[in-house]
Amino acid sequence: MWDDRAMIVERRVALRFEHASREAETHTNLSAVRRDGRCLWVAGDETATIERLTAETDGEGRVTGYGGQVSVALGDLVPLPAAADEEADIEGIARSDGWLWAVGSHSLKRKKIKPGQPDRKSRKRLATIVREENRFILARLPLVTRADGLPEAVAADGDRTAAVLGGRGDSLTDLLADDPHLAPFLAIPSKDNGIDIEGIAAHGDRLYIGLRGPVLRGWAVLVEIRPGTDPRDPRRLRLEPLGEKGEVYRTHFLDLGGLGIRDLCPHGDDLLILTGPSMDLDGPVRLVRWPGAVTVDAADVVPAGELEVLGDLPYGDGDDHAEGIAVLDEADGTRLLVVYDSPSPERLSPGGDVLADVVRLGR
Repeated sequence: MWDDRAMIVERRVALRFEHASREAETHTNLSAVRRDGRCLWVAGDETATIERLTAETDGEGRVTGYGGQVSVALGDLVPLPAAADEEADIEGIARSDGWLWAVGSHSLKRKKIKPGQPDRKSRKRLATIVREENRFILARLPLVTRADGLPEAVAADGDRTAAVLGGRGDSLTDLLADDPHLAPFLAIPSKDNGIDIEGIAAHGDRLYIGLRGPVLRGWAVLVEIRPGTDPRDPRRLRLEPLGEKGEVYRTHFLDLGGLGIRDLCPHGDDLLILTGPSMDLDGPVRLVRWPGAVTVDAADVVPAGELEVLGDLPYGDGDDHAEGIAVLDEADGTRLLVVYDSPSPERLSPGGDVLADVVRLGR
């Protein structure tokens, strides 16, 4: 679906996954992406892994696809709260200063009604809320450059260690337990406008965490933090003070026209924001720029007039949910790569590839 602000899809590129991912169909649930030189880091919301894909180019050096999948199991690098094979619902990936960051949704799930079930069972399922502990993590992984020039996530690189926040009463949602705006939503499932992290961006020593929900009377929420290594345990993270008052997080409220944040991506000192509905709806899906967002004195309340709407992205009817964006710097301009959860049949090739969109960013 399009309107007169629609961003033009210039081309599509194939994301090629190995047999195991195609068999498990985890490659069709992409929820996060970040470019790293020739590579992409991508993640889906039904595993506890991050995948690395390497660019394939044409004769002019333009990217035509990504392949050569390498899986990174989070449980091999950091201590997870639950079993290593239990999904972490990774919804955001960031890269900065030699680190790779991954954040879970930190959300509760309400069970779905299954077709054909009797009313009694359907009512019971709708009353059942599930908490999966691996969703409540923030992971930091050191990156090293291999002999072939490709990045690799490792458990340790000298005194740089893989570390995690969460699982010990110290998750991001534990941090918000007394927050006047967000605490009331901690017990609400994500698709009911409850807490639902879906984006992360890194700049310097700061992380910016985007919430799909809740949306508060039309205002979306972004949380700013400064994580560091816990001196008592190098495999754990702790939050460092942000300012003179000693606060360990700041909330920013953005007028995104009633939409929530589906992903974040830094672009210079700006933040690119992929927006979409907080509830279980298809669209609209819009790309917005927040100029100067990563400056230390970024505003706490950002009205619509201080944001730049770059355009609308396509979405489907029950499919093609845009969930991840990454900046691509090409010889003739800057583009944006967009990956989709629940891809439509048109995005799936007979060989098992998934097609992502490339749109011109403009500046």
